Amino acid sequence: MKRLLFVFTLLSIAVPAKADITHSLSSSVQLQVNAAATQVERIGSSWSVSGNGVDTTDGTTVNTVSAGTITSGVMSPGTIAATQDVPGAAFSYSATYVQGDAVSQSAPTVGQVSNFSDQVSTAAGTAGDLAGTITSAGVMTLTAGGAGTSATGQHVTTLTIQ
Repeated sequence: MKRLLFVFTLLSIAVPAKADITHSLSSSVQLQVNAAATQVERIGSSWSVSGNGVDTTDGTTVNTVSAGTITSGVMSPGTIAATQDVPGAAFSYSATYVQGDAVSQSAPTVGQVSNFSDQVSTAAGTAGDLAGTITSAGVMTLTAGGAGTSATGQHVTTLTIQ
C-alpha cells in the first residue's frame, strides 16, 4: 500500500510544460528634410536636309550642303539653296533644324531657369514643426513639417510561441 501511495504521489506531481516564448517591441521614427536639387539635360543641335528632284548649293559649290559652324557648342547651319532639277516636274524638299543648348559656363542655380532645355529644380525643404515621438506603449505622434519634408513612424510588436 505504501508502494502504491508512493507511485500515485509521483504520478500526481505536475510535469512542467516546455514552451519557448519570445516577445519583442521595436519602435522607430524617421524625419526627413529634402535638400535642394537641380537636374538638367542639355540637348545637342540637329540638322537634316532631304529632297528629290532638287539640286542644293551652299552658295559656293553646286550639290553641296554646308557643314555650318559651331560656337559655344551650338551648331549654326550654313545657308542652303535648292533649285528644281526639271522646272514644273514633281519634287520634294525638307530642311529641319533644332538648336541645341549652349555650353553653360557655370552650374545651374537652384530655383533659377538656366539655358537648358530640360530642367527640374526643387527647393530645399523647411523643417518647420517637423517632429515625431513614440511612447513605450506604442502611441505614435507625428507632426507635419513644411514643404519638402516627410515623417514616418513605426511600432512593431512580435510575439512568438513555440
